[in-house]
Amino acid sequence: MTICFIGLGANLGDSRATLQAAIESLAQLQGTQLVACSSFFCSAPIQAEGDDFCNAVVQLETTLEAHPLLAAMQQIEHDFGRQRPYPNAPRTLDLDLLLYGREQIDSPSLQVPHPRLTGRAFVLHPLLQLCPTLDIPGLGPAHAFLPAVSAQVIREMDSPH
Repeated sequence: MTICFIGLGANLGDSRATLQAAIESLAQLQGTQLVACSSFFCSAPIQAEGDDFCNAVVQLETTLEAHPLLAAMQQIEHDFGRQRPYPNAPRTLDLDLLLYGREQIDSPSLQVPHPRLTGRAFVLHPLLQLCPTLDIPGLGPAHAFLPAVSAQVIREMDSPH
């Protein structure tokens, strides 16, 4: 089993309900177990438009390899009505594979660690909530990136559980 972290975000429709349902869908993937889910956070779009996002991070254990996991995540996005009319468009659901074990992957379809992981407060805060001592492969301690995102306003919402 490989431990992985997935970032979730939505800013169309009932974002909270969408994230809760998406977490259930991720937990039901073949060979996958939900280990933990962060609190939900509210954040303004970055380099995008639309309403505020609802964000969270989940920790999974999976037997799926990274690329099949990504394909399953993209199918879940599709099932929730994700459309990609233009870059950074508002979305019903966005799933990002943030970390996959200790692997560093750089392929045309997948980059792990996620290339924008260290520059997004709405990813770092929930990630560190799940694993305060997390070390990002090839980059170092996750908490070391918090000062660089301190100006990004995020608000912790009520627990999703």
